[in-house]
Amino acid sequence: MTQKNETKILLLSLVVTGALLAGGGWWVYQAGFLGGNTSVTGGRGSDGNLSAGGKLLTRDAPEKRAAVEAIAQNDFSGAVSRLEAYLQNNPNDPEALIYLNNARIGNQNVPTIGVAVPITGNLDAAQEILRGVAQAQKEINEQGGINGTPLKVIIGDDQNTPQGASSLARAFTRERLLGVVGHFSSENSQAAASVYQESGLVMISPTSTSVPLAQSGDHIFRTVPSDAFTAKAMVQYQLNVLNQQRAAVFFNSQSDYSQSLKNQFTQELFSSGGNVVGEYDVSSNFNARNALQDAQSKGAQVLILATNFNTLDQAVQVIQVNDRNLPLLGGDSLYTPRLLQLGADNAVGMVLAVPWHIDGNPNAGFVTRSRQLWRADVNWRTAMAYDATQALIGALRQNPTPQGVQQTLSNPSFQASGAAAEIRFLPSGDRNQAVQLVKVEAGSRSGFGYDFVPLP
Repeated sequence: MTQKNETKILLLSLVVTGALLAGGGWWVYQAGFLGGNTSVTGGRGSDGNLSAGGKLLTRDAPEKRAAVEAIAQNDFSGAVSRLEAYLQNNPNDPEALIYLNNARIGNQNVPTIGVAVPITGNLDAAQEILRGVAQAQKEINEQGGINGTPLKVIIGDDQNTPQGASSLARAFTRERLLGVVGHFSSENSQAAASVYQESGLVMISPTSTSVPLAQSGDHIFRTVPSDAFTAKAMVQYQLNVLNQQRAAVFFNSQSDYSQSLKNQFTQELFSSGGNVVGEYDVSSNFNARNALQDAQSKGAQVLILATNFNTLDQAVQVIQVNDRNLPLLGGDSLYTPRLLQLGADNAVGMVLAVPWHIDGNPNAGFVTRSRQLWRADVNWRTAMAYDATQALIGALRQNPTPQGVQQTLSNPSFQASGAAAEIRFLPSGDRNQAVQLVKVEAGSRSGFGYDFVPLP
């Protein structure tokens, strides 16, 4: 750090201290000391995987690129007009909407949050999460902001790896943020959690469900129900609807999420009187036909697909080889159009446990607003990211400091309005919310001839 920068920080510290002594916590907030004056100047910082608008991270297009270049040069009015024109023809681009929201703020010192997404490695999931954050940011800013001040969002690419996640977490801690929405996978969230916990920055994951994540510290939260909730719903369906006792479980031993869901399902099934007759690791040297024959020889009546996104192909192999012979149950990671496309007719009747479905409450305000904004249906990852952002907004209203956000979210009386239900956190940081079951049926919404349809 240069002597000049140290002098600036010392002077700023003296100003802040004086404000606090005078009872002026408001001045700390307004000065942006805790969340506004970030180092991503004009959206372009020293960390190449961060951007508030001055760097493209996802979809490229001439008009969008011109807007990003304008932001990098602090030409915010020019960026606003370009992004507004671009979004007229490309309404489903959440990165562009976040950059537009930020460009309208300009260089104001405002409360700022980060969103960690797997742009490198899983762009579809990244876009889904960004849509939830972008929608919540747009709505709060159009309502006048948080206590009269708009919200800024910095996007970060964690490259969908634990190493990338911990690196991004360290970069976020240098940005003086007030909270982070992310990460996507359980293993990436687990890798980043220790960084956030040590730095005192709240992380709210919209998609990481592994049970051990809840043990990472009191700054780690999630708006998605944990695997304990998912496993319970799957077991109840197997025992009470399918009326079957014996299951075979397919999982990826290299995935925290997959291991967690397998363990929770097995524990829940045993405690409820059922039995897991076989466990099959799909991570290496996996042969779906041989595994299925072995499971059937052991008396399996139901197949449980606890695989993760990276082993979707192996899950599809099981679906195809099974040929609709045994009932199929799966976790939320399989909720993707690719399963509908590749599983096709063999996937019909398969039941997944997911946190939310757009047709579960079709008249909800969030559903109407999301369809108007994106001109398309959104999925559970978007809804849970929206809820994570709403939780941070609710905490910022009460105490706009990193410590205040953590204390507010940890308060048993805290609640915020979510996509479908109130957002409340258990002492563990988990969300107390029911799971929605969906079934694969023939349909036209996805474009592949099959859809996920919610069960009553």
